[in-house]
Amino acid sequence: MSNDKLEQILQKQQAQIASPQDHKEDDIIQLVGFVVGDEEYAIPILNIQEIIKPIEYTRVPSVPDYVLGVFNMRGNVMPLIDLAQRFNLGSSKMTPQTRYIVLRGETNGSGVGGNAGFVIDRLTEAIKIHRSRIDPPPETLVKDKGMIYGIGKRDENILTILKVEALLKREF
Repeated sequence: MSNDKLEQILQKQQAQIASPQDHKEDDIIQLVGFVVGDEEYAIPILNIQEIIKPIEYTRVPSVPDYVLGVFNMRGNVMPLIDLAQRFNLGSSKMTPQTRYIVLRGETNGSGVGGNAGFVIDRLTEAIKIHRSRIDPPPETLVKDKGMIYGIGKRDENILTILKVEALLKREF
């Protein structure tokens, strides 16, 4: 066998070895986990603008109960939404672990607009999960609540992954 032929075979084998790893890296989704009520949820890390400690907000009239009001973050006024109320789990109780997750959204004509802050009870962890370990939500949940992107299966538990677009959808 010639050296050129041997080199081509080696390059092909190296490409086959390297290629699956590249695909595996693409199939990893990075999430941020948090708790609301007694349940753990997650959202893709790329949709998070920042996570901050609670700051002062202003109530506004004629909005749903889950919209606590608006707050000013570096000159940008955005709504503050209590996820516990949005999920019909009662009101969030402010504790030292309470945080606001500020999600970034696109402003367009579809009712989804701009950024918003969401009150969560506490952060849990940064999570990497392989796309193959995420199942679509059960059909009964899709019709009732379009907020669920999927159910992530982890070794010790399952994780509800939320749709950022649905959270940012303005219903007020």
